[in-house]
Amino acid sequence: MKKLLFLGFLCFLYGYNLNAQTTASIRGKIIDITSKKPLKGISIALENTLFFTETDINGDFNIEKIPNESYVLRLNFQGYQSQKIPIIIEDSTTINLGVIYLSKAIIEVADDSLILLTDDDLLDDGERSSDYTAGLFQSSKDAFLRAASFNFSQAWFKVRGYDSSYGSILINGIEMNKLYDGGPRWSNWGGLNDVFRNQEFSNGIQASENNFGGLLGSTNFKTRASEYRPGGKISFASANKSYTGRVMAMYATGFNKNNWAFAVSASRRFAQEGYLEGTSYNAWAAFIAAEKKLNSNHSINITAIASLNRRGKSSPNTQEVYDLKGSQYNAYWGKQEGDKRNARIKEIFEPIVMFSHFYEKEKTTLKTTLAYQFGHIGNSRLGYFNAPNPDPTYWKYLPSSFLRFDDNLDYTNAYLAEQEFLNNGQLNWQEIYQKNTDNGNSLYYLYEDRVDDNQLTISTVLAKNIGSNLNLHAGVSFKNLTSSNYGNMIDLLGGNGFVDLDQYAEGEARQNDLNNPNRLIEVNDKFQYNYTINASVASTFAQLQFSKNKLDYFAALNFKSTNYQRDGLFKNGTYENSSFGKSEKQSFVDASLKGGFTYKITGRHLVNVNAAYISNAPTIRTAFSNSRVNNNITPNLTSEKVTTGDVNYIFRGLKIQARATAFYTNFTDAIETSFFFAEGLLGDQADFVNEIITGVSKKNIGAELSFEYQVVPSVKLIAVGSFGQFTYNNNPQLYLQSESFVNETSDFGTAFLKNYRVSGTPQEAYSLGFEYRDPNYWWFQLNGNLLRNNYLDISPLLRTDNFYTDADGVPFLDDETGVEVTQNQVDNLLEQEKFEDAFLLNAVGGKSWKINDYYAGFFIGVNNVLGEVFKTGGFEQSRKSNYPELKRDKQLEKPIFAPKYWYGNKASYYLNFYVRF
Repeated sequence: MKKLLFLGFLCFLYGYNLNAQTTASIRGKIIDITSKKPLKGISIALENTLFFTETDINGDFNIEKIPNESYVLRLNFQGYQSQKIPIIIEDSTTINLGVIYLSKAIIEVADDSLILLTDDDLLDDGERSSDYTAGLFQSSKDAFLRAASFNFSQAWFKVRGYDSSYGSILINGIEMNKLYDGGPRWSNWGGLNDVFRNQEFSNGIQASENNFGGLLGSTNFKTRASEYRPGGKISFASANKSYTGRVMAMYATGFNKNNWAFAVSASRRFAQEGYLEGTSYNAWAAFIAAEKKLNSNHSINITAIASLNRRGKSSPNTQEVYDLKGSQYNAYWGKQEGDKRNARIKEIFEPIVMFSHFYEKEKTTLKTTLAYQFGHIGNSRLGYFNAPNPDPTYWKYLPSSFLRFDDNLDYTNAYLAEQEFLNNGQLNWQEIYQKNTDNGNSLYYLYEDRVDDNQLTISTVLAKNIGSNLNLHAGVSFKNLTSSNYGNMIDLLGGNGFVDLDQYAEGEARQNDLNNPNRLIEVNDKFQYNYTINASVASTFAQLQFSKNKLDYFAALNFKSTNYQRDGLFKNGTYENSSFGKSEKQSFVDASLKGGFTYKITGRHLVNVNAAYISNAPTIRTAFSNSRVNNNITPNLTSEKVTTGDVNYIFRGLKIQARATAFYTNFTDAIETSFFFAEGLLGDQADFVNEIITGVSKKNIGAELSFEYQVVPSVKLIAVGSFGQFTYNNNPQLYLQSESFVNETSDFGTAFLKNYRVSGTPQEAYSLGFEYRDPNYWWFQLNGNLLRNNYLDISPLLRTDNFYTDADGVPFLDDETGVEVTQNQVDNLLEQEKFEDAFLLNAVGGKSWKINDYYAGFFIGVNNVLGEVFKTGGFEQSRKSNYPELKRDKQLEKPIFAPKYWYGNKASYYLNFYVRF
């Protein structure tokens, strides 16, 4: 009993001492020194203590109940110079530090590396898959997103399995995602890296200040002239990637005495041949911004961006082709008069002009931008009419075609074909010209699929600080697009002209334009198809953000109205009643909502939860079943619905920064389209078809881990990981449209896709890294990365009843057993291919110097140091579209219609030098 009384007395004295101890608080506000904008998420810590917090959405921070003592207050934020502020607390008063300005870090090399190295991934082909990831996350302070951008993107990694269309890219509040397919066109501002450093980024479905955002979040690039650091920068780069050289320069003035600010930039990227054979690269870019400060509240800014990008594309190939010619082989080029000429050139030139007005008061900002974008996108290719296929990888030219019959193995011709392919194996331009000259009119011709867009957009966004704990963001936007689409004749290749006919049709159906039959086409004439898409989108969003000591939360709503209409300018012979004139107008109204909260267990331990329901209108690509030749609307057309959520645990200590995330996303009512040549349809029919899958459901679940440990000030250990399972979640409906099905049903019934893996990305990715930063401004980082569970893209047509039943609906008989094909046999034949795991070692490093008022530095990065050969993507061919034919093909030692693949780069480097003044 005495012991209990004694302990109680001690506790009383200790408690009394605590209550009597004098404590104080420290508060302040942190602002970007250039933009004068509050900085959210700044790490505030008293060194060698457990006192820690972060700035809120207004840049404010407050640390309470601090005992009397001397401290050092440390401010840290990725991309900014760290600050240390001595603090002496002597009494219980609140120490108000007022406004603290942070400057961007002098050492730019690390950020530059992420932008520069990933430029190769922004190919915008529809073939590459890391475009959004690589371009979006380079400035994020999260280790996982930086790894996704730099280390994983070379394997076409998609964050959480999302396509680029699920991220929102803006410039000055104007959304740059294309209405055609929903994705951004990074080439529209390619080569202007320094211009696009000023960003506002939101991750995933968290709160976004400039628009509602998407599943991948939102990035708003700011080109306000006054927000660029005054001075200039010149850089030179060498690489062995998509381009081999780059020169870039930028200069900004800041505000002069007349309250004008200017910023200019220009670049040139080039390659006679990139990493892949025959892939030339020629790109120019220019930028100018001018801002006038009218008074303390009003400013106007004019921005002009122009980027011309012209480059050679590369072919996917079967494994037989790669085994013969290597992983860098490209079938699209051939030599003409000693020079390599690529038949498939992608050219993008879509200048952007913007006029912005900024109204800024103490608690209110209003940003309004009017933008006009115009220009063209062209994709060239070889066409041929009643002539042999010029493609050197055409199946009839390969050795396997002579070994496809067991009872007639033609080894002689197989050997001759192999030697011909090994010694030549490229486009024969000389033969093409000779055949056209001999014939008179062109049997072969070079044309481009051309898109000329004119788009006008206006957007205004309001940010209002309603109270100390409440912020409102709201905005409205309107976008109007006129898109002209047509085949454009580039080169008759020695011929006198080309008659505009469809070689796959008969009779009047051969006419591509019945209003102008048998028209002789010359260079720069429109032919094959010609139509206009008129589209408009109006949207509005509102978001409330609440910030309290223990809890931050937000809620956002978005409403969008979308309209499309096709206007056919050619009367197609096959679709004479549905191709010419205006289509029925398609209208969609979509409502979306999201919300989330962050609970601050302590200043270091946080739990963040977000959820969203998003409705996305069909894109132009999916709304029309085959817009090139008719006005037909996709069957069962409706908006896609997305339900998603994530839970995050975040730890931010003095030495450890960590995040663990679990996510779930369900997609329903999606539409997928593709074009290919298929045999064995409805019996013996073969045709070039358009495949449409409606009502597609997919499920993406997984987890992410981000961990950084600052061992000592100069050494950091980094570990990140992503584990996902991305699958089809139902059996959707499949339709085929072609000239063969004009008067027949195009409904091919159910495509049995459930539980197949979604392709296009490794579904698991892990990285371990070591980083050293020397006080003398040199650094290096080494990362080992493991990419797993990447799958081949499956053919939905092969997974319909048509695959294993004949024209009468009766299952095929198995060649070996003579009995009807079973479901088990079908499943075994159609087992989805999983690519081998890829281990990629990356090394990066750099050094910078300050020489008087100049800064100089270099950066070098080497991807895939060990030179591992790995597949990044591929797809099943649908040509053999029934069970007996596909089985016979797969049983061959070298299947003729095997899957086609893309391979990643072996060891590649990027070296950059810069001088800033």
